[in-house]
Amino acid sequence: MKLNFLFGIAALSLAIASCDIDAEPLNKDQSINGAVSGHDSHSFSNTDEIRTKHLDLEIDVDFEKKTIYGVARHRMERLKDTDTAIFDINGPEIQKVTLGKKGNEKETDFIIGAPEKYLGQPLSIKIDKNTEYINIYYKTTENAGALDWMDPELTEGKKHPYLYTQGQAILTRTWIPVQGTPANRITYTADVTVPAELMAVMSASNPKERNPEGKYHFEMKQPIPVYLIALAVGNLEYKSLGENCGIYTEPEMIDDAVWEFVDLPKMIHAAENLYGPYQWEQYDVIVLPYSFPFGGMENPRLTFANPTLIAGDRSAVSVLAHELAHSWSGNLVTNASWNDFWLNEGFTVYFENRIMEELYGKEVADMLALIEFQELQSELESLSEEDTHLKLELKKRNPDDGMTSVAYVKGAFFLKTLERDFGRQRFDTFLKKYFKDHAFQTLTTEQFKKYLNDNLISQTNIKFNVDEWLYKPGLPKNCFAISSPRFEKIQKLARDFANGKDIFKKPAKKKGKKQLPALKRDQYVPQEWQAFIRALPKKMDPKRLALIDEKLGFSKWGNAEVATEWYVLAINSNYTEIRPQIEAFISRVGRRKFLLPIYTALHDNPSSRSWGMEVYKKVRNNYHPVSIMTLDDLLDYTS
Repeated sequence: MKLNFLFGIAALSLAIASCDIDAEPLNKDQSINGAVSGHDSHSFSNTDEIRTKHLDLEIDVDFEKKTIYGVARHRMERLKDTDTAIFDINGPEIQKVTLGKKGNEKETDFIIGAPEKYLGQPLSIKIDKNTEYINIYYKTTENAGALDWMDPELTEGKKHPYLYTQGQAILTRTWIPVQGTPANRITYTADVTVPAELMAVMSASNPKERNPEGKYHFEMKQPIPVYLIALAVGNLEYKSLGENCGIYTEPEMIDDAVWEFVDLPKMIHAAENLYGPYQWEQYDVIVLPYSFPFGGMENPRLTFANPTLIAGDRSAVSVLAHELAHSWSGNLVTNASWNDFWLNEGFTVYFENRIMEELYGKEVADMLALIEFQELQSELESLSEEDTHLKLELKKRNPDDGMTSVAYVKGAFFLKTLERDFGRQRFDTFLKKYFKDHAFQTLTTEQFKKYLNDNLISQTNIKFNVDEWLYKPGLPKNCFAISSPRFEKIQKLARDFANGKDIFKKPAKKKGKKQLPALKRDQYVPQEWQAFIRALPKKMDPKRLALIDEKLGFSKWGNAEVATEWYVLAINSNYTEIRPQIEAFISRVGRRKFLLPIYTALHDNPSSRSWGMEVYKKVRNNYHPVSIMTLDDLLDYTS
């Protein structure tokens, strides 16, 4: 997932089904077989005793009732003697549970335990010594935080409803009963029934055309953690970009998306040249409606992407590079628990930057890294010391609390520092071996540390402060440093403007030199304009901002990254003339990365607070539940 910050799903009220009330209490000192020392604190499941190896889903998507009716058929692998299999749920209504193959099933007792904050509830199922198949019949409820049911008016086409899921970190359990630890990888199939006029796609093998009966079959043959099970249903069209990649969108966006993401085949080729073959066969992207709360989500074979990536100038494609890189780091090699989240995202940000360097040059890659490093430095000031460690302790906390720029950017700069000290060639050899040796496995920070020492550090005389990076707060003094002459130039331009200089005046012609043009927006790339806005004072004379808008048109630019920086500065400066543009932006865009700083600025400025709340009340239902909960908390909103 490209850096965006999730928020928790409230725990459900206690629900008890007909069951064996005298069941033995759960063992709270479970351990995940072969992967994690100690119980995954974000799962109730007893995967050290019995675990899902394969899941067959049968689901019927009912848009009228906004409900999924499903059967989750788990094929289990027994590791120890036990008479109970424990699953995670946080919302689904369990109708019955059976044991045995489909068509030869026998009902069994189950109990739904007390809810725990963030985690939901344990679903404990009575089994016998021969149990191999567990079938859970259920339906989703309005508490399914992974599901975004969208009415037609919130889509591009305005004619058909839309549904998509978001499972990371522990939201899959809100629409499928699963053993919800990333340490356990499973394969799955799904038979999905949807309205005949719509198409269904999943993080699996996918159709290219609509089925006239609305029936779709999916297979994911490579084992994945359950947070990567994903579904989208809508009026979709597919266009190929190459031999093994293409784009799904609503028909109204397909041509723009194809133009924007035309370099996707080159990205795949560059990634394979760096760290080995792509092992998921097909790589497609689905551009979701604007309510999708993140830039992208790396669901295998089908990246979910936000339409703000269609900037009209191919300036946001680094997000696609990031999600593609997850096909190696995160999907192929996965964090064994959410305490080790940096293993997913730090590696991916590093890999993303290498792909961008390969395709667009070191200068562009360095600017992208610097933008993210600035965001890390800013966020470090607001986090507790413990939350600035790479290895986290999130017990009794929402795992989404660990999804900060520390995991992403500090993790990436840890790897950049290793590359600097050990040399790019040696480090690339190490990473290629790392992905090969751990393909389709999960890993803890401690296991990575040992592997790093055995396969890189111990083979040289170089000393490296690994423990400081992993277990200490902040940024070590030996952190890799990037400089960008282009950023320094644009930042000077911002300072000159802040000091009253007319930067838009056509430069005087120098003897023997070509006449330089007056300053225009297309002279610099969006990342440079982000650096320009960040270098301006945090509050300015609105008339000066109006001059920038007149000359550069930030308020009407399609690049959402630049627009967000600009709108925050405008709000802080009481540049109220562009309120219509701000309202139009936050009415349409649901990406949390952009909403949170804008609403924070509106809330923190007494002059804009009431207006911001008026807008939020009007557009709140346009957003995904993840964004709504975050903003409700920020704004102290109660419906």
